Amino acid sequence: MKFIINRENLLTPLQQIVGVIEKRQTMPILANVLMVVSDDFLILTGTDLEIQIVAKVSITDASPGSITVPARKLLDLCRLLPNGADIQLEQQNDKVKVLSNRSKFSLSCLPSEHYPEFAESEMDKQFTINAGKFKKALEKTIFCMANQDVRYYLNGLMLNISNNKMKLVASDGHRLSIFEDKLEHETGYEARIILPRKGVLELYRLLDNLETELTVMFSNNNIKITIGHLIFTAKLVDAKYPDFGKVFQQAFYEPIAIPKLVLKDTLTRVAVLANEKFKGVTFDISSKSMKISTHNPEHDEAEEEISIDYQGEELSIAFNAQYLLDAVSNLDSDTAVLTIASNASSCFIDEPNQCEYKFIVMPMRL
Repeated sequence: MKFIINRENLLTPLQQIVGVIEKRQTMPILANVLMVVSDDFLILTGTDLEIQIVAKVSITDASPGSITVPARKLLDLCRLLPNGADIQLEQQNDKVKVLSNRSKFSLSCLPSEHYPEFAESEMDKQFTINAGKFKKALEKTIFCMANQDVRYYLNGLMLNISNNKMKLVASDGHRLSIFEDKLEHETGYEARIILPRKGVLELYRLLDNLETELTVMFSNNNIKITIGHLIFTAKLVDAKYPDFGKVFQQAFYEPIAIPKLVLKDTLTRVAVLANEKFKGVTFDISSKSMKISTHNPEHDEAEEEISIDYQGEELSIAFNAQYLLDAVSNLDSDTAVLTIASNASSCFIDEPNQCEYKFIVMPMRL
């Protein structure tokens, strides 16, 4: 195997692939990137056996072959070479020589035939979506995903396709975000899958060109997304997502509209003196004002009032300030609308106009 490639043409796909390659591996070969040269194309593959990214790059002066190269070392070398430099890679037995101008490097490699094959089942469902639209959907939901929860279905993102409607849902059990949008073409099927947390975060990182059209294919076990010259594949979480529909089927207090920045700044100031572990703040709501207060084990106290126009019953309820801040920060409009369930079981946070997303935060007992 031998080829010449421009630094930028190799650096970009390596940066995209290295995210899935874990630093600590059970198999040494998984720390490597698989390089296959055939027909003036270089195909780069990285995997952790749960997620795989494949990139295809045009090259010149190539002789075919395949080898696996230490991914992070090769990335660091490419990164440190001058802009616009040409890089020549040549396989010599179990080494790869990397030459560029006056620089010479030799990397120890492992044979490509030992590189594990990524198991994927037949993909029977498919849809296309604009990358910008899909990235926005991820942006509005991923911050609510759980991290290492024993309820492993919460450590991911639920994607629901119902003909030409798409819904994304994420929850860590204390808060929930829902994003709904329409697809351009009817799919003719109804399906619900859970994408794993790491896969969702990697996918979000890969969607840098917002004009691209994504082709999404999936089965019950795998999802495959084509992003330009990249193919992203992930194993799905084998579980059933809980039914969150009941949260909508209840009575609510009158909605409260508050300027987004006022609420955000007030919460940020009050939260400074909240208990560091629970971040709890209390809302005392009456017809003209909303008082946000907190205290902590050191007996520090904070209190601030916001003027509101509220027609409903007076109430007092407590929340995790950080959860509210995350939700409010993700609103696009200048006004936040808070709608609290009459049994004080949840608070909806959305915008005055009909928008594609909603955030739900569960209250705390202080």
